[in-house]
Amino acid sequence: MSANLTQEIRVLEMLRERPDGITALDALNGEGCFRLAARINDLRRAGYWIEAIMIKVPTRGGGTARVARYRLIGEPQKGDTA
Repeated sequence: MSANLTQEIRVLEMLRERPDGITALDALNGEGCFRLAARINDLRRAGYWIEAIMIKVPTRGGGTARVARYRLIGEPQKGDTA
């Protein structure tokens, strides 16, 4: 099993466990995933429906930054081919 596939499975588990969604920082802290957007793309190609919502988060300098929060909204149906 490749490292990407293993990480993809762990990210999918995080999405299932957190209905409010996950950010890149959540994935990095929780699973050591530096490339959440790539894993989300892999999951989407596999048939998972994942939405991205842009949210504002505080920065160290006192400002704000916009980041994506990903949320699982649907799973592949039996018989789907991705």
